Amino acid sequence: MKNILIAFFLIISSLVSSQNVEKTITVIDAETNLPIEDVTIFILKTKQSLISNVVGKVNFKLAGSSNIQVTHSAYVTVTVRSSALLKTDNIIYLKSNVTNLDEIIITKQHPQKILKALVENSIKKLTVPARLKVYTREFFKLNGNYAYYNDGLMNFQVFGKEKKFKSNILVEQNRSFGLVNEEISSDVLGYNLNDIMQNYYNFKYLNPLLDSKSRKDFDFVLKAYTKNKNYNIMLVSPLENTKGLQDDYTIIYDYKKKIIIEVSTIVSPSTIARIKDKKSIGSKNIYKSIFKTIYRFDDDIYYLVSSKEEIGFERVDKNAMTDIEVRNYFITTNFSNQNYAYKESEVFKDKTLYNKKNVILTNYWDVSGITPTDEEQEIILKIEGKD
Repeated sequence: MKNILIAFFLIISSLVSSQNVEKTITVIDAETNLPIEDVTIFILKTKQSLISNVVGKVNFKLAGSSNIQVTHSAYVTVTVRSSALLKTDNIIYLKSNVTNLDEIIITKQHPQKILKALVENSIKKLTVPARLKVYTREFFKLNGNYAYYNDGLMNFQVFGKEKKFKSNILVEQNRSFGLVNEEISSDVLGYNLNDIMQNYYNFKYLNPLLDSKSRKDFDFVLKAYTKNKNYNIMLVSPLENTKGLQDDYTIIYDYKKKIIIEVSTIVSPSTIARIKDKKSIGSKNIYKSIFKTIYRFDDDIYYLVSSKEEIGFERVDKNAMTDIEVRNYFITTNFSNQNYAYKESEVFKDKTLYNKKNVILTNYWDVSGITPTDEEQEIILKIEGKD
């Protein structure tokens, strides 16, 4: 009888483990054969979101069978059955959605006014209250060398309404490696978690464009989006006589639903070149600034899927220049419009995970929603001291 029970539990264990299979998908452009970055992989059964890295790769564990939706604003959406992923490593080819309609759209309203209405409507459409399980990852580079790494798995409870959004954070797990120069303030390390979700839900990064006065500083161009017939694209760039360090903006939006799908910004080399270097102690001379957010609309559910940011600057110190680079990732791995229970004492109230003691219960980074590249994995291991 004992042997029968052992055999039974071995069979059950085998069945459970076989249903929790690790899979890798690499997303490739069907025409160029090049990897596609920022593709959203959505597991319909578990509502899990993943985003492809710079080499087009995602890694995840699949419990049971499910349809898998593969989406990108510039490609035809593909839905595959998990049973079709026969190998551990799988390739999915996406066809470009190019319509060859690169035409400028002439409207009675100024594009700046259209953008303002888009932001207002998008804010209204965002699903709140909401619970977002979020994975964050941060690389910190000091004078050309990677010196610090941090990641974490958190729950954001978003509540409030239109322009008064708030969020509470519960940190599930986190880890930090490396030593950072004591003179480097934690303020330069990554996102401010206290207000990050409010900023995303209020589209705060678009504020420089929302005032009517911005028409004197920026050129607004509205076009049909050649890569997706359902979207329009707004290109906003600073005029040559604009003062200060201003971004170039690319805003992709659904013109029927009147909601924003993607926003990306970059400070162009030409803009950086015309800005005079600051020389006072403590000043920051930015030489790189890149930012991108992606939102998802699905069955009337509208929420932030991911963001990434890179910034590089030289800080003027008393006797030298300190070169600092920060690269951050932020991805919503699961979304729910159900609240979660928590105690006020459990709410995380610091700005960053920088000084928080490591809490590692599982290998959460293996199913984080964004797979590190080989280069990033080497950086992590080196900083952790395992190289």
